[in-house]
Amino acid sequence: MTSSVTRDFQGKRITVAGLGVSGVPAAKVLHRLGASVTVVNDGDDDRAREQAAALETLGVTVRLGDGDTLPEGTELIVTAPGWKPDKPLFAAAEAAGVPVWGDVELAWRLRKPDAAPWLAVTGTNGKTSTVQMLAAILKAAGLRTAAVGNIGVSLLDAVLGEEEYDVLAVELSSYQLHWAPSLRAHSAAVLNLAPDHLDWHGSMEAYAADKGRIYEGNRVACVYNVADKATEDLVREADVEEGCRAIGFTLGTPGPSQLGVVDDLLVDRAFVADRYKNAQELAQVSDVRPPAPHNIANALAAAALARAFGVPAAAVREGLRSFTPDAHRIAHVADIDGVSYVDDSKATNTHAAEASLAAYEKIVWIAGGLAKGATFDELVAKSAERLRGAVLIGADRSLIREALARHAPEVPVVDLERTDTGAMLQAVQEAKRLARPGDTVLLAPACASMDMFANYNRRGEAFAQAVRELGA
Repeated sequence: MTSSVTRDFQGKRITVAGLGVSGVPAAKVLHRLGASVTVVNDGDDDRAREQAAALETLGVTVRLGDGDTLPEGTELIVTAPGWKPDKPLFAAAEAAGVPVWGDVELAWRLRKPDAAPWLAVTGTNGKTSTVQMLAAILKAAGLRTAAVGNIGVSLLDAVLGEEEYDVLAVELSSYQLHWAPSLRAHSAAVLNLAPDHLDWHGSMEAYAADKGRIYEGNRVACVYNVADKATEDLVREADVEEGCRAIGFTLGTPGPSQLGVVDDLLVDRAFVADRYKNAQELAQVSDVRPPAPHNIANALAAAALARAFGVPAAAVREGLRSFTPDAHRIAHVADIDGVSYVDDSKATNTHAAEASLAAYEKIVWIAGGLAKGATFDELVAKSAERLRGAVLIGADRSLIREALARHAPEVPVVDLERTDTGAMLQAVQEAKRLARPGDTVLLAPACASMDMFANYNRRGEAFAQAVRELGA
């Protein structure tokens, strides 16, 4: 069930949809392989013109300001992952019988005959941390690897570069999976499923189906979340190679063919001699940093993929101990007057915020931003008993305020209208006023950042700076 490798693009007329981080490298690679490349792009700003000029010096045709018209004679479209499936360009391609690939599909097709297998990860939340943990574990086992895909090294660079790999740890978004019909991983994991990017996919069913593509053709293991039945359902629906196993991960005691937690230990009852009688200790919960429940789940998923590849238990522990999380992911900033300040700016949707809130006993919650169509009733209802107070910022803060009024009316709420650069400092000051010794002031916005900040990194940096000013 493996797909054929496609490397002959000589003379083919290929349209690359979109400039940017994926489109420019794809255009350069295809041109180098002898294709006649035309790039179409919706935007026509200074950055696009600069990128277009650089490509045109190579002999690539670029059309700015028109990303909807299919160039005459196009035999293949390679699209940036963020372009929506309902764009007129793709409707025209379907009518003309022109296939559409994403950059992941292109990289898959360009693999060398003896290419490194892929261990792939997707999910609504936790992808990056899990892939980074997985890469750390693989490196601890002495394997040549890299974290690639939606993070780190680009997949095109990984498959076409000079460096040799034994195995790749691959993060894949639902956008990327939508445009990767022939991807076949060694093993793959879906960490969780919650409503997200529904404006792009059109429905939760379509979003889940695109996530589930990661299991298609798996050879060894389909890793799913025991606590999230939707991920197990995707395994059941997948067409995999004979002998591929369903492997669950759980924060509880694992059953056969599962990894889980016993007392303070991460244990494996899947990749052992007799999974009905035996269990293998992999690591201690304290080896996972930070040891928040959702991050322990990420570690178990990473361990399951590594074990599916034959990595020994000792390397799992060593890899988890060596792993350092990226910034703005439940990152402890400081303790001031007995109150802990934690930055989880990366919690840009309700599912991620729920996991973050579940990690602490009593919380003053800083939240808000762009809701992206999300609702907050379920999040607030589940977290209400943990909330000491809430400080709300951003464009859609009223949605959270209304959910708090319905499900946690006793929780004091500070609603900040200001959106200038000093808003975060005021938010932190208000949170300090509400907090008591032993509490956690937690930035877990449950929203995107672009209403007030360039990205979630800038939002997290503003929070950390405000905390430092508070401490001073």
